[in-house]
Amino acid sequence: MTFVNEKNFKIVCENVWKVFGPNPQRIIENWSEYQDMDKVQRLDETGCVVGARQADFKVERGEIYCLMGLSGSGKSTLLRCVNRLHEPTAGTISIDDQDITQLTQNQLREFRRAKTGMVFQHFALLPHRKVIANVAFGLEIQGVSKAEREQSALEAIELVGLKGWENSYPYELSGGMQQRVGLARALAPDPEILLMDEAFSALDPLIRRQLQDEFVSLIKQVQKTILFVTHDLNEALRIAGHIAIMKDGAIVQQGRPADIVLHPTPGYVEEFVRDLPKIKFITAHDIMESPDPWLQSKDMTLESVRNNMEEARDRFNFLVDENNRVIKIIDYYRLGEIETDPQSPCPPDAYPCRFPLETATTNTFLEELLQLGADSKVPIVVNDDQGRIKGIITREILLTALTSA
Repeated sequence: MTFVNEKNFKIVCENVWKVFGPNPQRIIENWSEYQDMDKVQRLDETGCVVGARQADFKVERGEIYCLMGLSGSGKSTLLRCVNRLHEPTAGTISIDDQDITQLTQNQLREFRRAKTGMVFQHFALLPHRKVIANVAFGLEIQGVSKAEREQSALEAIELVGLKGWENSYPYELSGGMQQRVGLARALAPDPEILLMDEAFSALDPLIRRQLQDEFVSLIKQVQKTILFVTHDLNEALRIAGHIAIMKDGAIVQQGRPADIVLHPTPGYVEEFVRDLPKIKFITAHDIMESPDPWLQSKDMTLESVRNNMEEARDRFNFLVDENNRVIKIIDYYRLGEIETDPQSPCPPDAYPCRFPLETATTNTFLEELLQLGADSKVPIVVNDDQGRIKGIITREILLTALTSA
């Protein structure tokens, strides 16, 4: 598979293999002979272990992309190929359209310093160093002056919510706080990409969920591209923009969380998602329809509004301003109460409506959408972060989504 970088993807991996053992190329060149063997048989036959094979995926700038699978599926191996902690046996890995598999060791060292940070499952903090020194450690290795690295460390510490703990030692912190230190250490050099290997799996469930939510908010703030490894499908579905599910070194399905939940590939992935409460993972973005047929401009005449609604047979429409923000619900049944010139623009305040406006964001889950729509006849308005309307969800859409879930 060859990807065209039409979206200017941050990371593009094409046909990536990692084979451990002697003469790994023979495994790739003669894969048809070995593909039906299990790992033990293949190891006995060739002395090789296939960590990753034929992996194709691409990560958009600023998104969280999850590599998900059970132990031994190859997800951590593939992650480590992205910054060449594992040398790929075959394939290409492009970062900002640069194939990093072609970099010299000196170029690779500079690439790692400038582009990537890494967060591990086990915190790997230096116990004899205070928090600020742990966070500044990467910058210290790079030769950054003490004043500059401590300033960067303090900013990263505040970013992860640990301001005031900079002079504490790791043993004085809880597990969740220690993992925040690990995240701050990765953020301090201001890398463009974070590689995170089971970063939250060592934490208690309650702390883990809290940190997941905070992490998603933080990444929106700092605008990093994240490649995140997890064995927990619930975690992947909660935090990721896209997910690749791996088995035996290969990606067996990839897509947006709702694609995985609603349209799993038969067999392995289907079994994974069978018992998931899907209403917790389907979002407004997944089910909303285009708002355009529902919108009326605030500069339109009352007659035009009425004609448009009659033609579409709509009970409700939405009046929007020049920035596509909803400023009023229009109830067709009450247009006759308006006393204004039908040929002139109708003031927004003139439109009467006794129903409240229900709004959601594109990330609102179906579970919450059902609560919003339960007692309202008016479709739910889906807004972006700037309050601009991006979609509409009617009761019919909710019922269809609930049935499929």
